[in-house]
Amino acid sequence: MSSQNKVRVRFAPSPTGGLHLGGVRTALFNYLFAKHHGGDFILRIEDTDQTRFVPGAEEYIKECLAWCGLTPDESPWNEGAFAPYRQSERKPLYRQYAEGLIKKGYAYYAFDTSEELEEQRKLHPNFRYAHDNRMSLRNSLSLGDEETQRLLAAGTAHTIRIKMPEEEVVSFDDMIRGRVSFETKLVDDKVLLKADGMPTYHLAVVVDDRAMEISHVFRGEEWLPSAPVHILLWEYLGWKEEMPQWAHLPLILKPDGKGKLSKRDGDRLGFPVYAMNWSDPKSGELTTGFRERGFLPEAFVNMLAMLGWNDGTEQEIFTMQELIEKFSVERISKAGAKFDFEKAKWYNQEWIKITDNTVLLPKVKEIMANHSLDTTGISDNFINSILDLVKERLTYVEDFWEQASFFFQKPTQYDVDAVKPKWNTEKTAFFNQISVDFAEQTTWEASSLETFFKGKIAESGMKIGELMMPFRIMLVGGKFGPDVFKIAELLGKEEVVARIALALPQFEA
Repeated sequence: MSSQNKVRVRFAPSPTGGLHLGGVRTALFNYLFAKHHGGDFILRIEDTDQTRFVPGAEEYIKECLAWCGLTPDESPWNEGAFAPYRQSERKPLYRQYAEGLIKKGYAYYAFDTSEELEEQRKLHPNFRYAHDNRMSLRNSLSLGDEETQRLLAAGTAHTIRIKMPEEEVVSFDDMIRGRVSFETKLVDDKVLLKADGMPTYHLAVVVDDRAMEISHVFRGEEWLPSAPVHILLWEYLGWKEEMPQWAHLPLILKPDGKGKLSKRDGDRLGFPVYAMNWSDPKSGELTTGFRERGFLPEAFVNMLAMLGWNDGTEQEIFTMQELIEKFSVERISKAGAKFDFEKAKWYNQEWIKITDNTVLLPKVKEIMANHSLDTTGISDNFINSILDLVKERLTYVEDFWEQASFFFQKPTQYDVDAVKPKWNTEKTAFFNQISVDFAEQTTWEASSLETFFKGKIAESGMKIGELMMPFRIMLVGGKFGPDVFKIAELLGKEEVVARIALALPQFEA
């Protein structure tokens, strides 16, 4: 724990590709915990595996967090007192600690080549480098000091592995799971330092967490099997008293609850699992993100927070500030949380309803421009009035065009199949006359239009249902949309009269 006892947490992704919603949830829970306790949220880039480094991934991570409103207090782009914040820039630190572990008898040099290890895997399908076979492999324990020094002096490629004890039990208190214990004989001798001199996650995460005075570690449940290695490293490096508290978050599960949610599941079931679009620079494959699908960041964050956490009430819609105020580790579930895309869409619908039009307006204008609509002559007030009408019908902001394009363009097709069989000259005459009557109206408001229109129907002796649906189809092209008289009010008198004249022949044909 930090000497100042200040809460300091970190999100430490690898720049290897798109950011899975499980990763964003880990960042979110770190952020909420830090802000709830007046602490710091740190972004550290774990780029020790240079073979998996993907250009552009760092900027992508930065943009994802910014979109979600998870601004780090310290990061590679906003360095604090604990720089650098990329592991690759801390490379000289790690070897000294790995060598120190060897001197203390807690680690050893391993000279086995990748080909030799591959051969072992072929001979032993369940091969693992561990206490029961390490003396038969090529390492400083089996070769002795003289041969080891000769190989090192010759610059022979090697790794450094932790020497896991044979008959110990490593236990720790997890903030979510309570007391957790592991038998060390079941854990293999993990590589701590690779042949290229870069540390593996196991060594780097301990060294960096200590160097950055991290007080609490929130990470996914999949890291639980690595916990005994990390706990022992804290102890072997002499830092046991400074070890952070641990919290292993529940998995985000497939919709059927059978296994961890993956990108493949999203591809198969037709929903995003990345926060934002990710284009793989090697394959060129584009993976759709929640942002580009039309999710508001507030809805995405709200949905993520509820995957494995609740505040103990029935409340489901939370602002970021409310999440910060109410967040507590005690309310995080131990069990995995099933991902439900229908529920995710519900969150987005709810957030669209309560989001101010000034926030939605730029997105809506962008959508209109994407449909080749020139917005220069269209007032913001007009678009806002339309937004007020259709907001409740939007699952995504992108749905605005489907729900409202008829306000900007006359219909080119009419869904008249259900209406035409019952069409007659009497109905044609009614709409010809109502057009004349509309043109003479001095007040053009939805309520007065509704009273007038329904009054005319009553005078005609026809039924309301027989004429209301055709009127809607004439204005919008189909059997959808908000209140038809509110549509008429916004379209304006001249446009309504013009659309009736344009559509009538389609009903008579």
